[in-house]
Amino acid sequence: SVERPLSIDSAGQMVASILSKKVAAGATHLVLDIPIGPTAKVRSMPEAQRLRRLFEYVARRMGLSLDVVITDGRQPVGNGVGPVLEARDVMRVLQNDPRAPDDLRQKALRLAGRLIECDPDVRGGDGYAIARDILDSGRALARMNAIIAAQGSTGFDHNHPALGVLTLDVVAPASGVVAGVDNYQIARVARLAGAPKVPGAGVDLMHKLGDTVAAGDLLYRVHASYPADLEFARHACERDSGYRLGTADEVPRVFVEF
Repeated sequence: SVERPLSIDSAGQMVASILSKKVAAGATHLVLDIPIGPTAKVRSMPEAQRLRRLFEYVARRMGLSLDVVITDGRQPVGNGVGPVLEARDVMRVLQNDPRAPDDLRQKALRLAGRLIECDPDVRGGDGYAIARDILDSGRALARMNAIIAAQGSTGFDHNHPALGVLTLDVVAPASGVVAGVDNYQIARVARLAGAPKVPGAGVDLMHKLGDTVAAGDLLYRVHASYPADLEFARHACERDSGYRLGTADEVPRVFVEF
């Protein structure tokens, strides 16, 4: 027999899986991010609020201090989808590189700020500024480098990441505004290209929601290390690129905490 995961988790299974791992690791305080969007796991604010209440109920019973934050999940955060591409984005944020994706930087600062505010000596609202100072001063990078060294550094260079040498460029079929990015389809293309098993495989996004593009502009580049993987990804992109072009008024709006 052949078994295939259906990628369907009930809310109870999700809560049990996430919180049990945190408690087993010895965590006492947790900031939990629930992204919502048309193609995110959680599609609406009422659904996110129900999930938040379930997380909070279980966390109280387990003696875990929990802060649930509902965030924007309309598109992938950062520019890369795949191990090396995501590591590149993270290191650029930590090094305050001007090429760092601003959405990743802002989300990291806001979540870190919420966690910092778990300290009773930190006044509510001050966490973001403290997190920003830690990042801008280089202390966050120093801590990351220490963690990398302790785990055995492989000398990762975010300026020259070891990406799959086989590439596929997906371009805009017409002029317009990026009005939709399908999280599932982009993740599917990245998986077909070999991610995450092949570290250098994945999808490098060049345009995000609200960007104006002209016909022929590069929307994203697919990286693969094996010809068969690239062909699988190519067929998926031909059926559905994961991008929808339209007008600025068609960009979906979500009401989130940040």
